[in-house]
Amino acid sequence: MTEAWTDRALKALRVACHTADGPSLLALLRTHDPAGVLQHCGDALTAAVSRAVPGAQETATACTTTLRERGWPGDEVLARQLDTAGGGADCVLRPLSVDLEELSGLLEGDPAWGGGRIDLDSGECRPALADTDESWDEDEPEDTERWLHVPCEGSRDAYRDMEDFITTLDDQDLAHYLGIAIQGPGAFRRFKDMLATSPAQLQRYWLFSEERQYGRARAWLADQGYRAVPPTGH
Repeated sequence: MTEAWTDRALKALRVACHTADGPSLLALLRTHDPAGVLQHCGDALTAAVSRAVPGAQETATACTTTLRERGWPGDEVLARQLDTAGGGADCVLRPLSVDLEELSGLLEGDPAWGGGRIDLDSGECRPALADTDESWDEDEPEDTERWLHVPCEGSRDAYRDMEDFITTLDDQDLAHYLGIAIQGPGAFRRFKDMLATSPAQLQRYWLFSEERQYGRARAWLADQGYRAVPPTGH
């Protein structure tokens, strides 16, 4: 029986992913259901497989199966990445130490000031508003190959996440009221205010939403020819 993801466990997961701590990551995935955090931990798991951390290959094989059964955006990209780490395929994507959460913020932010660019040397995500004239190196042209432009694609996918999350609820009354809440302007605020009446479901939603966002960011990055890697290695 696996444990539910608590705030403490999720914090430990993020630390393990950021530091590419394979043994700690695998210990968490053994005691918790990995299905809700596959995109969160996929790059750190890839690194663990590449480094032949004991148990990593078996965990990756199980996660690959789950990814392909789920089929969300980015899932097949991650499944192929895990296959590659295990020696099952050739990887054609270039490694880039980019934070998928930050990339998602550029892709799905407010269209009025969203988007930005990625520094291909460091993996840093730069929001469009951070790029004032003074932020550019005077000797660096705007079309330099150092930067990857990131367009803002708006909140349409995030709205669909709310719709799809509602279908996962067993509480039909809550599902009904959430369905009403997402109609018309202010849908995101009303949805979250309504869901706040059920803290356990609110936490489930945040994890669900982040997993979908990370997957979309991963899929976009793959379309540009790159794959995310942990800061400490490929």
